[in-house]
Amino acid sequence: MRLSQFHLRTEKETPADAEVVSHQLMLRAGMLRKLAAGLYTWSPLGLRVLRKVETVVREEMNRAGAVELLMPTIQPRELWEETGRWQKFGGQLLKIKDRKEAEYCYGPTAEEVVTDFARQEISSYKQLPINFYNIQWKFRDEIRPRFGVMRAREFLMKDAYSFHIDDASLDAEYRNMYDTYARIFTRLGLKFRAVFADTGAIGGSASHEFHVIADSGEDAIAYSDASEYAANVELAEAVSPGERAAATEAMRKVDTPTQKTCEDVAALLGIPLTRTVKSVAVVGTDAEGNPQFVLALVRGDHLVNEIKLSKVPGLADYRMATEAEILEHLGSEPGFLGPVKPAKAIRIVADRSVASMHDFVVGANEAGFHLAGVNWGRDLPEPDLVADIRNVVAGDPSPCGNGTLGLARGIEVGHVFALGRKYSEAMKCTVLDANGKAVTPAMGCYGIGVSRIVAAAIEQNHDANGIVWPEAMAPWQVAVCVINPKNDANVAAAAQALYDDLNAAGLDALLDDRGLRPGAMFADIELIGIPHRVVVSERGLAAGTFEYRARVAAEAEQLDRATLFERLSRR
Repeated sequence: MRLSQFHLRTEKETPADAEVVSHQLMLRAGMLRKLAAGLYTWSPLGLRVLRKVETVVREEMNRAGAVELLMPTIQPRELWEETGRWQKFGGQLLKIKDRKEAEYCYGPTAEEVVTDFARQEISSYKQLPINFYNIQWKFRDEIRPRFGVMRAREFLMKDAYSFHIDDASLDAEYRNMYDTYARIFTRLGLKFRAVFADTGAIGGSASHEFHVIADSGEDAIAYSDASEYAANVELAEAVSPGERAAATEAMRKVDTPTQKTCEDVAALLGIPLTRTVKSVAVVGTDAEGNPQFVLALVRGDHLVNEIKLSKVPGLADYRMATEAEILEHLGSEPGFLGPVKPAKAIRIVADRSVASMHDFVVGANEAGFHLAGVNWGRDLPEPDLVADIRNVVAGDPSPCGNGTLGLARGIEVGHVFALGRKYSEAMKCTVLDANGKAVTPAMGCYGIGVSRIVAAAIEQNHDANGIVWPEAMAPWQVAVCVINPKNDANVAAAAQALYDDLNAAGLDALLDDRGLRPGAMFADIELIGIPHRVVVSERGLAAGTFEYRARVAAEAEQLDRATLFERLSRR
């Protein structure tokens, strides 16, 4: 590609409304232009990168045995009614009507469409297993689209869905897709982690997220320093700290007139925060379905994990207790709450770490007071339930038994689900098994955010001068920069010859023949992130060399033609 024939418009200034590095650099490099909130036009430059990612994804999905199809972006309401998601999906579902008043949505995902396709096309176990994949634009009406294409309303996604006669087959394909995703992100040159994850709104029995590691990531990841274990913090298990020590203190009331937080109480008493217990008042349901007041207890330095708490029996749809409910059941105001002698019978759910504590400090259920030296079994009954209900913290033992946990930030770019039969049952998708009996196939779901990968890669790979693309994602691998091409025909001819030879050698090369001053030309090449730059100049031709600089190198080198090609061949 001759850059004089290409559309490239870069910007020197950082746009004021761009909050994260990827959004800033994509706008400055001219990869994106905003059309409306969460909607972007991909420029020719941006599209080249997007297609590079798409190509790797397609090649690896084909290699894994998946079969590509193309599903529509507009989906009829009737399909979504079959699964009950027309209302459940919420405000993110963009609903539209045609001229006949028939209702549709702009698809945010494709479970309904692919299941409808499968129930029409697949009738026998002999056609299974099968994995259909689709690379298509999706739309989710985000409340607050931000961060450019990181959280856009319209985005390019690869979604795949597998169908299986039994769970063993599903497990095998789940592993196949897990391995395929690892190959995709490795080929793209990304640092990533596969983490255990919650199945969320899509449902299913097993789930892994693939995260690009970046400080700007929205998700917190817990990982072992001695194994491959990694999990979303929402799901990472906090293991039991061990046996409870014997009591050494008598329970006593302590004056805490203005201290309502564990941090303030610990500071007042001169004790570690780890000796305090935080009480969170919620309302769930009892075995008969009636409202039940519950006090969830975590150590003062820990945070309640809402997802874990919602998995406690009776708390699936819990809500925070009102001040009136707190006063009724505990006899106090928030800030001084605790499990000792409540005003009415309540249910106590204690985190594992709290259940192992002794001589701890809790609220006294009396404004201005806490209780110190509290011990289970002596001062209050044992908890009604002990469960893992907190977020893990750095330094916790790894649930796998090897090493300790560290925390990192990640950007989710892929997700694999074992859906089971949630959608196939709802949509009455059946096939005949070997005995001629109609059975419901199990399903798997495997998504990759193709457009999000572009932004995530920039968040992970950039410097003060611009983007530093992994080679597989770069719009071009090599930029041939010509100094004064209009003033020296020999220089222009040498640059053209080098450009042709690079392409003939299988390198995706760019010829920058715009005639810009060297400083401006090099700044553009660095900003858009080309991995290798080769300068052709009158001085270099006289010396029989080219000026070569890798994007990540501190200095340029003078190389003869043979050495240059050898260097580029080792890329």
